[in-house]
Amino acid sequence: MTAALTGRRVLLFGAHGQLGQELAQTLAPVCELTALDRTRADFARPDSLRRVVRRHAPEVIINAAAYTAVDAAENEPDVANIVNAEAPGVLAEEADQQGACVVHYSSDYVFDGRNTTSYSEEDTPNPLSAYGRSKLKGELAVADACRRHLIFRTSWLFGPHGRNFLKTILRLATDRETLRVVADQYGAPTSVETVAEVTGEALCLQLNASPDNSNWGLYHLAANGETTWHGYARHIVAQARSIGMPLKATAENIIPITSSEYAAPAPRPANSRLATDKLRSRFGVRLPDWQTDVERVLRQVSVRQKQ
Repeated sequence: MTAALTGRRVLLFGAHGQLGQELAQTLAPVCELTALDRTRADFARPDSLRRVVRRHAPEVIINAAAYTAVDAAENEPDVANIVNAEAPGVLAEEADQQGACVVHYSSDYVFDGRNTTSYSEEDTPNPLSAYGRSKLKGELAVADACRRHLIFRTSWLFGPHGRNFLKTILRLATDRETLRVVADQYGAPTSVETVAEVTGEALCLQLNASPDNSNWGLYHLAANGETTWHGYARHIVAQARSIGMPLKATAENIIPITSSEYAAPAPRPANSRLATDKLRSRFGVRLPDWQTDVERVLRQVSVRQKQ
């Protein structure tokens, strides 16, 4: 990665999010990185981002900023569209005008979850929620505005920073002996560390490739394997207890429930499995099993708790 990114100006948006923090840690040692949070880049005012991009004149734009409140988006779809679609489109337009490339992140929620197999990049999106629709619009806006783009659809992201399912389960399991978790939605928990590492690898290969190479485009990026939220929660608790984290709940006391019992405002896809064949064949990346990702992040969280 170092050779391809050394000296390059990289502009990262969403620096304080869980993915943005991990990308900053991965990229800062090997490039000229400027990382901006929402106080310095207002995605609710997309046109204001043009001045930001022009001021920094980046060679690479990475957008890790997003409206991620899936349920809240049902009540404010316009806000979700501005942040997840209009703003990324503006970044891509500016990248194209300056001869830069853009990296953008999307979601498994662009699919309706009715497939019986993993979704490939060629499968037709059909989002069920306002959030999913906004993420799909963002993909299309970025792809239309800038040819040199990498769009990564990710799945069930988590990490040691910010809010995510893993940290929520740890918090609840610390206070409660029994938890109830949805067991009829399938996907692959994927750590932000894996996403950041793969982003760096793919980006470096593209920056070293010939200008007219055909590997720009849309890719699925998720850990290997599959589970349910219930299976995921059980693994979190079992592994956390095995490394000495003080939890009241045990894996055996995590009760499976249906999506209808959970009754979230926004519908979720029952199948969020993403096929990663295209990513692995084009860029030669190795993706860890989701369990490996979970165990790696749990060790990081455990160390932080002891500090």
